[in-house]
Amino acid sequence: MLFRQLYDSVSSTYSYLIASRQGGEALIIDPVLERVDRYLQLMRELDLRLVKAVDTHIHADHITGLGELRDRTQCITIMGEHSGVDVVSMRVADGERIDIEGVSLGVMYTPGHTSDSYSFSMNDRVFTGDTLLIRGTGRTDFQNGDARAQYQSIFGRILKLPDETLVYPAHDYKGDMVSTIAEERAFNPRLQVKSVDEYVDLMNSLKLPNPKMMDVAVPANLHIGLSQDDVARHGWAVTASEALRLVGKAEAVFVDLREARERDKHGAIPGALHAPYPQLNGQLANGGMLHEYATATGRRLVFYCAFGERSAMAVAAAQKAGFTNACHVHGGIDAWRKQNGPLVH
Repeated sequence: MLFRQLYDSVSSTYSYLIASRQGGEALIIDPVLERVDRYLQLMRELDLRLVKAVDTHIHADHITGLGELRDRTQCITIMGEHSGVDVVSMRVADGERIDIEGVSLGVMYTPGHTSDSYSFSMNDRVFTGDTLLIRGTGRTDFQNGDARAQYQSIFGRILKLPDETLVYPAHDYKGDMVSTIAEERAFNPRLQVKSVDEYVDLMNSLKLPNPKMMDVAVPANLHIGLSQDDVARHGWAVTASEALRLVGKAEAVFVDLREARERDKHGAIPGALHAPYPQLNGQLANGGMLHEYATATGRRLVFYCAFGERSAMAVAAAQKAGFTNACHVHGGIDAWRKQNGPLVH
């Protein structure tokens, strides 16, 4: 496995680049906007293809690199389902998994620092965001923070992991890079409490100043969605109500870009082909399923995904590949459901 812990000295943020092998797929956790060039340079050096970019929560101390990485690599952006951001490509829930080639992360909803805080577990390690820090815990006094919820997230979830599990937080202000569950249980001063009420009292007495970037970072991080209006202006989009009229028609075929677990959970448009977004370029190339199908039938490719972000990138790729009548469903399945569009499971 390839594993790189990357540091932003301005915000004291750790980002994590993970891949199963050189030359394979990669994902990154908690990227920082100002460090995007460095991430991309490292990925070129290691011959990695960024497939997914994940944030543990809405950050208040830096602007996320999710949007910039998406725009420059066409990767899938991911946050937890409790996130209040305008659009990400995929939202995940507690107990689900984030998968790329040879790597699988378990999703843990661990609120408290913020109401949308998630941790991600992987074999021998856990990425705790700001929920559990090395010899500390994330503050709980803004962004719907809740010390009582954080106590349950830490003591009821994270500390239940095996003692030898490596702890990788999103921040450290002292220079520590990694800890373990056993170490934090034994030596983290904020965890030496006898009850949830004692923990709540401790957190409520911290009286910390707001992060310097908070007034800039939080609004910016709430609005990272890809503008689908640009795609629509090219004539490459249909609304959900327009897409409804194409169901069952011979001139078009819907193409579902979501992963299998998303289809299982939320349903699919009847008759849709399944072509997961990470494999799209191969599907559109000569010999690929979508290329051969569209060429043989002459049917219009109508892409859709969860919220329209993946499909907006997909339709641009299809146009570039020569499928000039391709389009996508603006707003994805989310908009489709609001129009009471039919779904099959």
